[in-house]
Order: sequence, then C-alpha cells, then structure tokens
Amino acid sequence: MRFLSTRGTAPPLGFADAFASGLAPDGGLYVPESLPDVRPLLDGGAAAYPELAAGFLKNFDTDHTGEQVDDLAAASYAGFPDPDDAAPLVQLDDNTFVLELFHGPTLAFKDFGLQLVGNLFADQIARTGEPINVLGATSGDTGSAAIHGLADKAGARVFILYPQGRISELQERQMTCSGADNIYPVAIEGSFDDAQRIVKELFGDLEFKAAARLSAVNSINLARVLAQSVYYLHAVNRLPGDKRTAPRFVVPTGNFGNVLAGWLASRMGMPAGGFVVATNRNDLLQRLFTSGRYQPGTVAPSLAPSMDIQVASNFERFLFYHLGADGARTAEIMGRVAAGETVDVPDFDTGAFAATRTDDDGILRNIADTWGRYGYLADPHTACGFGSIDPATPTVVLATAHPAKFPDTIEKATGERPTHPTLEALKSATPQNVTLPATAGAVRDYLETNILTA
Repeated sequence: MRFLSTRGTAPPLGFADAFASGLAPDGGLYVPESLPDVRPLLDGGAAAYPELAAGFLKNFDTDHTGEQVDDLAAASYAGFPDPDDAAPLVQLDDNTFVLELFHGPTLAFKDFGLQLVGNLFADQIARTGEPINVLGATSGDTGSAAIHGLADKAGARVFILYPQGRISELQERQMTCSGADNIYPVAIEGSFDDAQRIVKELFGDLEFKAAARLSAVNSINLARVLAQSVYYLHAVNRLPGDKRTAPRFVVPTGNFGNVLAGWLASRMGMPAGGFVVATNRNDLLQRLFTSGRYQPGTVAPSLAPSMDIQVASNFERFLFYHLGADGARTAEIMGRVAAGETVDVPDFDTGAFAATRTDDDGILRNIADTWGRYGYLADPHTACGFGSIDPATPTVVLATAHPAKFPDTIEKATGERPTHPTLEALKSATPQNVTLPATAGAVRDYLETNILTA
C-alpha cells in the first residue's frame, strides 16, 4: 500500500515512511492510495480487539510482516483493563448505545491511536538506529496520551505544546507529572490553534524538520486516524444483530479526526446510517456542515476544552476525497484557508454528515439529563453528543473521556463528583513544564536546545 499527499505533488510513500514523515513535504496530509474492503472483519464480535486492529492495519501496513503487525497491535492494547474489549459498548435503551473510549492508560480516546503510534516509533528507532524528536500540539487529551505512549522510550524525546490555562487541571497534570526524563511539556501563551499552527510551521520547514529529526503525533499522522477507525468496526460488531445494518454515529469532535476515522471506515464497507458531528460553542464544523462554508472564528474557552478549536486539520483529508482526489484543488483551497479567507466548499453536499452545536449551558443540561434518564455520567465532550439522540434510530454515541477528568463540571451538573485512582495519584505530584510565547521562533529555539541529535 502506498500513501499520497492531499496536495498532490509529494512522491508516494510506503506506510513506514509516511508514518515517519507525518506531514508531507508539499504541506499536505497522507491518505491511502486506495481504500480496502473491510467487510470481512465484520464478524459479529468474534474477534478480540487486538485481533480486529491487526486485521484492519494489515491492509495498510505492508512494510511489516503480518506477525509484526499482530505483535504491534497486541502491545498497543495490553495496557487496557480488558484488551479483548478495549472499547466497551454500553446500551442505555433500546436504540441508544455508548462506545466507551476512555479505558486506556490516560482515560481518553486518544489512547487508541497513540499507544500504537508509540510502539511504531519504538520500532522505527530500533530499525533505523536513529533517535527521533516528537512534536505535537494538544487541546487536552492528545498530549497525555502521546506522553504515556512514549515516556521513557530510549531514543525518543517528546515535546507537547498546549494552551496555557485552557485545559483542565487534571489534563495538565497528566502531561506535566509523568516523571519521565524524555518528556517536555510546553505551555503556550495562546490557543490550541496557535499551538497547532506552530507545529505545522515547524514541520513545513523541511530543513529544520530533517535536522531536528521531527516526528508527529497529532492526527496529521495518518496512523492515528487509521487506528481510530478500528473502534467503529468494533462497535458495529458488538451491536445486537438487528441494529447493525445502518447505525448512526454521534461523534464529539473539534479537529475532525475522530469522525473522519468513522467516515473512512464507512467508505471501506462498514455499515453506517450517518455521522453527527457534535461540536461545542466553537462551532466551526457545525457551521461547515450546515452552510458549506469554512470560516474559522476566534476560539472561546468552554466546559469542553478539548474541542476549543477553530482550525480542523483533518478537514483537508475529507476535502481531498470530496474533490475527487484532486490535489491541486485541495492545495488551492487550503492555501486560502491558511491565508485567513472564508471558503465556500465547491459542490458541497453534507451527504453522510449532520452537525450540532452545544454551548456551556447545554453541556450542563445534557450531563444532568443523561444522568437523570439513564444513570450514566457523560464527560462534557461526550455530553455535546447527547442533544441529538433520535430514539427511533440505532445510535452509537462515542464517549471520548472519563468523567473524572472534569469533576467540577460533572458535580455542578449532577451533584456527583467522579474520581479515578490514576487521577487521584497525580494530585500530589510536582508539575514540570515551561511556558513560551505562541511563536514558532520561540518553540524552535527551545527545541534546538533540548532535542536528541544522535
């Protein structure tokens, strides 16, 4: 399997090289040259999660042997309490299900991609004998998942940028209290979009990227998106037989990677009755799928901080497919987006997508209503999805984080204060981080001082 850039001018790469590169040299994102048929993996729940993941990934990773992919998948989900059912499907009523994606090491859905990415990086270091410096931006959960996946791994240093004061205290402690010598959390004096812009700018400087041996953990790295497609297949397999023909997926998302993973799986043959893009008050994607207009605004802090985003990187991959794999048109539109223009997407048809917006008051209402109706605690991001349930339609809501990561919001909505032993242990740890201005130059200087070079 080869991988192409969404902007059409970078040479195709194999899986290992596309993974190592992250961002393509022409500024695009890598996508598979073709999409396989995954219907043979829809076995009604017979396969354990690592086996399902390996079966799916073998379609794309043809650089490793089948046995090596099996081993990578097994290692990536070994840290979950029940690796065979890493993403439990909980039934709330006849047609409403919750896919719990928060049982990994850092209690968030990002673990599904980043445990695999960590093991792929370790494999890359062992295979090439060369160190790597991992650079990523996070709006809350990506950073802690990347850190856990790479902490204390020989030959790797991890630099995670996050918006100072705009993530929950426990999310920040998960990043700054790892105790690992190879982890460098960086608080940026700005928004997540600023942090993401800096990461893209540094990856776009090909000379610096090569000299600094930079690798990516954000969902610009295709391996993360592919790993997330697996839990959609797992959900379909675990649904009751009469609910599998066209389930509707409700997906809290800010950067579009989580819902893109499901949409790609549906293009590979997975049954789906549509995808609801559930946003918070930062409603870039809701406005896009309502009007066909891509118009970033100003980020407003919310009770669902991991979705406080106004630049959705993975939209570029969707746009590439929407434009019939036309790299030149994709590059032209993304150039206009980067210049700050408002873009009307050509011939835009929402098709499989619907979208909703939930403000902070709505998040609190949804948390309270879900608790009162089902006795189920939903974190603030997952709660954005509970305002769009159709009781007549089989629906799977993706639960993206453990409610204990947001105890103040949950308590305000329900009177209950959730806890988790992993998080409680962090409260007595001493945070270690640095604070930098939201400029690529400041981050570049910090990297040059701290990266591994040999």
